[in-house]
Amino acid sequence: MQGRVVAVTGASRGIGAAAARVFAETGAQVALMARDAAALAGLAAETGGLALPCDVADWGQMAAAVDRTVAAFGRLDVLVLNAGRIEPIGSLAEADPADWARSVAVNLTGVFHGLRAAIPVMRAQGGGTILVVSSGAAHAPCEGWSAYCAGKAGAAMLVRQAHMEEAAHGLRVMGLSPGTVATGMQRAIAASGVGPVARLDWSAHIPPEWPARALLWMCGPGADAHLGQELRLRDEDLRRKVGLIA
Repeated sequence: MQGRVVAVTGASRGIGAAAARVFAETGAQVALMARDAAALAGLAAETGGLALPCDVADWGQMAAAVDRTVAAFGRLDVLVLNAGRIEPIGSLAEADPADWARSVAVNLTGVFHGLRAAIPVMRAQGGGTILVVSSGAAHAPCEGWSAYCAGKAGAAMLVRQAHMEEAAHGLRVMGLSPGTVATGMQRAIAASGVGPVARLDWSAHIPPEWPARALLWMCGPGADAHLGQELRLRDEDLRRKVGLIA
């Protein structure tokens, strides 16, 4: 990744922050995108990256962040669309409509915004990689997670759509379903007490560095057989390919 330019959404914590560190350690120039400006500033100082506070649910902010990345570094080689939101947790019958819509705006519309901003840039430069952090919730209903499941399901379809439209233009588009990861999102799930995931022991969750390393691996030719697909980090064969297990 030496000299490559990598932008990461949701970079202020969890998988996004871990991914930013992993890419920076391998020589990439990183653009860090999230709403938490203070957290981004600290991570930018640590990684030598560019802090770009923005809300992925806002098209103008997302487009401006991509424009500033290209202005600063001259190109955009990899976009990791990681920003996500688990709230609201609760039944459909009780969910707050505005909170539900906000979740879909982040988890689904935010992915569209990233694709819409990055695709023309990558087309013009002759290629690029877009990686969407997905979830098992995209493929099965989970108690209390209607907004998250619906948003992630839509984002999974956007991966397939983008691959269909853009592979001929040199773009590599894939999804990564990491399983349960030891992040703040899992603490929010546990605090809710809703559903079986909330009752998992903390030791059941993988560290955020695992999906970060998988995202790095997906930028290389070893992942070319999976273009347009969603890779599942629960798969032991994938874990071996990434180097997470022997």
